[in-house]
Amino acid sequence: MLRETKHLMTETDTLKLTESDSEVAFVGRSNAGKSTLINALCQKNNMARVSQVPGKTRTINVYEVKPYRWIVDLPGYGYAVGSKSGKAEFGPMIEKYLTSRNNLSMVFVILDAVAGPTMLDISMISWLTHNACPFNIIVNKIDKVGPSKLDVKKKEIAGRLMVDSADIFWISSKKKIQIEPLQKLVAELLH
Repeated sequence: MLRETKHLMTETDTLKLTESDSEVAFVGRSNAGKSTLINALCQKNNMARVSQVPGKTRTINVYEVKPYRWIVDLPGYGYAVGSKSGKAEFGPMIEKYLTSRNNLSMVFVILDAVAGPTMLDISMISWLTHNACPFNIIVNKIDKVGPSKLDVKKKEIAGRLMVDSADIFWISSKKKIQIEPLQKLVAELLH
Protein backbone atom coordinates (compact mmCIF):
# COMPACT_ATOMS: atom_id res chain seq x y z
CA MET A 1 0.00 0.00 0.00
CA LEU A 2 1.80 3.17 1.19
CA ARG A 3 4.29 1.51 3.57
CA GLU A 4 7.27 1.75 1.24
CA THR A 5 7.08 5.54 1.06
CA LYS A 6 10.36 7.42 1.43
CA HIS A 7 11.27 11.11 1.61
CA LEU A 8 12.42 11.95 -1.89
CA MET A 9 13.18 15.69 -1.87
CA THR A 10 12.63 19.05 -0.26
CA GLU A 11 12.26 22.06 -2.50
CA THR A 12 11.43 25.74 -2.26
CA ASP A 13 11.21 26.27 -6.03
CA THR A 14 8.43 24.45 -7.86
CA LEU A 15 10.35 24.82 -11.12
CA LYS A 16 13.06 22.52 -9.75
CA LEU A 17 10.63 19.66 -9.10
CA THR A 18 10.91 16.86 -11.62
CA GLU A 19 7.80 15.37 -13.21
CA SER A 20 5.86 12.59 -11.53
CA ASP A 21 3.53 10.04 -13.07
CA SER A 22 0.96 10.85 -10.39
CA GLU A 23 0.90 12.91 -7.21
CA VAL A 24 -1.45 13.96 -4.44
CA ALA A 25 -0.87 17.05 -2.32
CA PHE A 26 -1.78 17.89 1.26
CA VAL A 27 -2.41 21.51 2.16
CA GLY A 28 -3.81 23.15 5.25
CA ARG A 29 -3.43 25.71 7.95
CA SER A 30 -0.31 25.46 10.05
CA ASN A 31 -0.98 23.16 13.00
CA ALA A 32 -3.78 21.22 11.25
CA GLY A 33 -1.68 18.05 11.46
CA LYS A 34 -0.45 17.54 7.89
CA SER A 35 2.83 15.85 8.82
CA THR A 36 1.18 13.60 11.43
CA LEU A 37 -1.45 12.62 8.84
CA ILE A 38 1.17 11.77 6.21
CA ASN A 39 3.02 9.64 8.76
CA ALA A 40 -0.23 7.84 9.67
CA LEU A 41 -1.11 7.22 6.01
CA CYS A 42 2.35 5.76 5.33
CA GLN A 43 2.45 3.90 8.66
CA LYS A 44 5.78 5.50 9.57
CA ASN A 45 6.15 7.57 12.72
CA ASN A 46 9.05 9.80 11.74
CA MET A 47 8.96 10.12 7.98
CA ALA A 48 7.40 13.59 7.80
CA ARG A 49 8.88 15.82 10.48
CA VAL A 50 6.29 16.70 13.15
CA SER A 51 7.11 19.87 15.07
CA GLN A 52 5.71 21.24 18.31
CA VAL A 53 5.92 24.71 16.74
CA PRO A 54 3.33 25.47 14.03
CA GLY A 55 4.58 26.69 10.68
CA LYS A 56 7.85 24.75 10.55
CA THR A 57 7.15 23.22 7.12
CA ARG A 58 8.45 25.97 4.85
CA THR A 59 9.24 23.89 1.81
CA ILE A 60 7.53 21.45 -0.51
CA ASN A 61 8.33 17.97 0.78
CA VAL A 62 7.96 15.09 -1.65
CA TYR A 63 7.47 11.50 -0.50
CA GLU A 64 7.75 8.76 -3.09
CA VAL A 65 5.31 5.86 -2.73
CA LYS A 66 6.56 4.08 -5.85
CA PRO A 67 8.85 5.40 -8.59
CA TYR A 68 7.39 8.72 -9.83
CA ARG A 69 4.29 8.46 -7.60
CA TRP A 70 4.30 11.12 -4.91
CA ILE A 71 2.64 12.35 -1.75
CA VAL A 72 3.41 16.07 -1.47
CA ASP A 73 3.37 18.03 1.81
CA LEU A 74 2.91 21.73 1.10
CA PRO A 75 3.81 24.53 3.55
CA GLY A 76 1.08 25.43 6.00
CA TYR A 77 -0.80 28.65 5.53
CA GLY A 78 -1.75 30.99 8.34
CA TYR A 79 0.25 31.12 11.53
CA ALA A 80 3.94 30.53 10.98
CA VAL A 81 7.04 31.32 12.97
CA GLY A 82 9.52 33.50 11.14
CA SER A 83 9.83 36.71 9.27
CA LYS A 84 6.89 38.42 7.61
CA SER A 85 8.62 38.10 4.24
CA GLY A 86 8.93 34.33 4.78
CA LYS A 87 5.21 34.07 5.56
CA ALA A 88 4.34 36.09 2.46
CA GLU A 89 6.11 33.52 0.26
CA PHE A 90 3.92 30.58 1.32
CA GLY A 91 0.88 31.70 -0.70
CA PRO A 92 2.72 32.12 -4.02
CA MET A 93 4.72 28.91 -3.48
CA ILE A 94 1.55 26.88 -2.87
CA GLU A 95 -0.31 28.54 -5.74
CA LYS A 96 2.57 28.02 -8.16
CA TYR A 97 2.80 24.36 -7.22
CA LEU A 98 -0.96 23.80 -7.59
CA THR A 99 -1.13 25.49 -11.00
CA SER A 100 2.01 23.98 -12.51
CA ARG A 101 1.76 20.25 -11.78
CA ASN A 102 0.47 18.28 -14.77
CA ASN A 103 -0.02 15.01 -12.91
CA LEU A 104 -1.61 16.31 -9.73
CA SER A 105 -4.47 13.87 -9.10
CA MET A 106 -5.94 15.35 -5.93
CA VAL A 107 -5.46 18.09 -3.36
CA PHE A 108 -6.42 17.17 0.19
CA VAL A 109 -7.35 20.21 2.28
CA ILE A 110 -6.80 19.48 5.97
CA LEU A 111 -8.83 21.32 8.60
CA ASP A 112 -8.62 21.20 12.39
CA ALA A 113 -11.79 19.72 13.96
CA VAL A 114 -11.54 21.94 17.05
CA ALA A 115 -10.81 25.21 15.24
CA GLY A 116 -13.20 24.44 12.40
CA PRO A 117 -12.79 26.07 9.00
CA THR A 118 -10.94 29.38 9.14
CA MET A 119 -11.23 32.12 6.55
CA LEU A 120 -7.94 30.87 5.09
CA ASP A 121 -9.38 27.34 4.73
CA ILE A 122 -12.50 28.70 3.06
CA SER A 123 -10.34 30.84 0.76
CA MET A 124 -8.24 27.81 -0.19
CA ILE A 125 -11.34 25.73 -0.98
CA SER A 126 -12.79 28.61 -2.99
CA TRP A 127 -9.48 29.02 -4.88
CA LEU A 128 -9.34 25.29 -5.68
CA THR A 129 -12.95 25.36 -6.88
CA HIS A 130 -12.35 28.46 -9.02
CA ASN A 131 -9.22 26.91 -10.58
CA ALA A 132 -10.95 23.54 -11.18
CA CYS A 133 -8.44 21.65 -9.02
CA PRO A 134 -9.79 18.31 -7.80
CA PHE A 135 -9.89 18.28 -4.01
CA ASN A 136 -11.20 16.48 -0.95
CA ILE A 137 -11.68 17.89 2.54
CA ILE A 138 -10.19 16.16 5.57
CA VAL A 139 -11.16 17.21 9.08
CA ASN A 140 -8.38 16.05 11.40
CA LYS A 141 -8.17 15.80 15.20
CA ILE A 142 -11.74 14.54 15.73
CA ASP A 143 -10.43 12.79 18.85
CA LYS A 144 -10.21 16.25 20.47
CA VAL A 145 -13.96 16.79 20.09
CA GLY A 146 -16.02 14.97 22.73
CA PRO A 147 -18.04 12.02 21.38
CA SER A 148 -21.31 13.67 22.48
CA LYS A 149 -20.43 16.84 20.53
CA LEU A 150 -19.00 15.24 17.37
CA ASP A 151 -22.25 15.03 15.36
CA VAL A 152 -23.05 18.67 16.10
CA LYS A 153 -19.49 19.67 15.14
CA LYS A 154 -19.73 17.71 11.88
CA LYS A 155 -22.97 19.49 10.95
CA GLU A 156 -21.49 22.86 11.88
CA ILE A 157 -18.31 22.36 9.81
CA ALA A 158 -20.14 20.88 6.81
CA GLY A 159 -22.64 23.74 6.94
CA ARG A 160 -19.91 26.39 6.98
CA LEU A 161 -18.25 24.71 3.99
CA MET A 162 -21.59 24.19 2.22
CA VAL A 163 -20.89 20.49 1.58
CA ASP A 164 -22.51 17.28 2.71
CA SER A 165 -20.98 15.83 5.87
CA ALA A 166 -20.62 12.46 4.11
CA ASP A 167 -18.28 14.08 1.54
CA ILE A 168 -15.69 14.91 4.22
CA PHE A 169 -13.09 12.57 5.69
CA TRP A 170 -13.48 12.77 9.49
CA ILE A 171 -10.26 11.45 11.00
CA SER A 172 -7.77 11.48 13.81
CA SER A 173 -4.30 10.89 12.45
CA LYS A 174 -2.90 10.68 15.99
CA LYS A 175 -5.36 7.97 17.13
CA LYS A 176 -5.60 6.38 13.64
CA ILE A 177 -9.39 6.90 13.49
CA GLN A 178 -10.80 6.43 9.96
CA ILE A 179 -7.32 6.44 8.36
CA GLU A 180 -7.94 3.31 6.27
CA PRO A 181 -10.56 4.79 3.86
CA LEU A 182 -8.25 7.74 3.19
CA GLN A 183 -5.27 5.40 2.78
CA LYS A 184 -7.23 3.38 0.24
CA LEU A 185 -8.18 6.47 -1.78
CA VAL A 186 -4.59 7.80 -1.81
CA ALA A 187 -3.30 4.39 -2.89
CA GLU A 188 -5.88 4.26 -5.72
CA LEU A 189 -4.96 7.76 -6.90
CA LEU A 190 -1.25 6.88 -6.98
CA HIS A 191 -1.45 3.44 -8.64
